[in-house]
Amino acid sequence: MHASPEEATMPLATPFASFARLILLAAIWGASFLFLRIGVPVFGPGKLIVLRVGIAAIFLLGVAHFVKKRLPWRGNISRFFIMGLLNSGLPFVLYAFAAQKLNASLLSIVNATAPIFGAVVAAVWLRTPLTRTALAGLAISFAGVTLIVGTSAGTHGDGWWLAILAALCAPLCYAFATSYARKHATDISAFDQSHGSMWAATIAVLPLALFSPIRQTPGLHDWLSVLALAVVCTGWAFMIFFRLVDEIGPARTLTVTFLIPVFGVLWGTLFLGEQVTAWMLIGGLIVLLGTALANGLIKPPAASRKST
Repeated sequence: MHASPEEATMPLATPFASFARLILLAAIWGASFLFLRIGVPVFGPGKLIVLRVGIAAIFLLGVAHFVKKRLPWRGNISRFFIMGLLNSGLPFVLYAFAAQKLNASLLSIVNATAPIFGAVVAAVWLRTPLTRTALAGLAISFAGVTLIVGTSAGTHGDGWWLAILAALCAPLCYAFATSYARKHATDISAFDQSHGSMWAATIAVLPLALFSPIRQTPGLHDWLSVLALAVVCTGWAFMIFFRLVDEIGPARTLTVTFLIPVFGVLWGTLFLGEQVTAWMLIGGLIVLLGTALANGLIKPPAASRKST
């Protein structure tokens, strides 16, 4: 992934600045599950996501106009639609559907499986080999998810198992989107990927607005939550993410996955009064451990001795 001409002229970031951006991104994406839990009961999953991607696309259009950067639609429409559907439209809808039955805390923990799915999809699609350590990490992560599901921690009412399935399919979509971008979109700048795919996602999910009636009359608080979800947690967050990829590389940027559940649990507890059970915490730690192993961020003792 290459920096755009505008990004190339930016001053080099200090390690502290990049770390601060990483923490900020984790806090923002952790809050997205909070705003989903607030918005879904009022707008319904379909209309909420149409508003989310539509407002985010308008925000990015404003940024593009400000920096005088024209979106390269010619020859890229199909790629924008594939990335928009896989990286925004479909996973956002799946998470919104799951938010009807799952706590914000649990949603943020399930989201931590994204790098695991990414490693598996890359192995199958891009022929990136999976090591024994990565396979062990995969097994550990799913053991953590199974533990949470088995204890029904962070779930509400009947049909929660379907919500869990939807929540797990969302990071799988991210995994396909990442591999697709690596294979077919390396010539498109990071900002253009974000901007073009967000418009494509808006068009793709727009029919949901026709078949998903608003459930309650939204108040000011509800509209502010939608704006925060769209502008801050989607448009601005994607800009921070792609800047970090340019500054510190995709592997280090991936560590944001470990920080998102921390903030997701924190915001859910502080603002929604969610109860975090011991099983949820234990399962979440197991998921994070497996993810770290699968992505080489931590190594088993034997591997560490060999590398030295």
